[in-house]
Amino acid sequence: MRTETGLMLPPQNAGDILLPLARAAIARELGQSHSATAEAPWLREPGACFITLTQDEKLRGCIGTLRAHRPLADDVRANAVAAAFRDPRFKPLSAGEFEAVEVELSLLSPLEPMSFTGEQDALAQLRIGEDGVVFEYGYHSSTFLPQVWDELSEPAEFLTHLKYKAGLPPDFWDSEVKLMRYTVSKWREER
Repeated sequence: MRTETGLMLPPQNAGDILLPLARAAIARELGQSHSATAEAPWLREPGACFITLTQDEKLRGCIGTLRAHRPLADDVRANAVAAAFRDPRFKPLSAGEFEAVEVELSLLSPLEPMSFTGEQDALAQLRIGEDGVVFEYGYHSSTFLPQVWDELSEPAEFLTHLKYKAGLPPDFWDSEVKLMRYTVSKWREER
């Protein structure tokens, strides 16, 4: 299916292709093989995704891209490898952990800048459970995927944690703060 601008969109069952592609990229780095196909034309279209790895229901790595700047297949592979081996919060994934991790892929919509008159107005505009949010102030930036609403269900709490993640105090606000929102289509391995 193509959009009005001619961009080819992935089908609803895209996870059946994207998840094995991510797992195969990690396997390759570990010297293992895992089958995956990257033949679909929509995989050559620009795309932005986040790869989240969990082990025993706990975060094991999460790396992604906010803006589409390369073919989706390349973005999936690069972010899968980065989530497994280069997330600074975790040791690189070991071969022994490979089968135990679950892969989740979030395909991002384009970023949408938000307009607001202040922090309270921004909070009122956030769509709980739907919006991923990018917070920017000078060289400080952070993002949370929409899935984070499961843990931080109040907009003020969500924004407070975004500020902290960006390296700012929880009560920080300035007229130069920029917020952008996005949505995701997500797929998770069933293991």
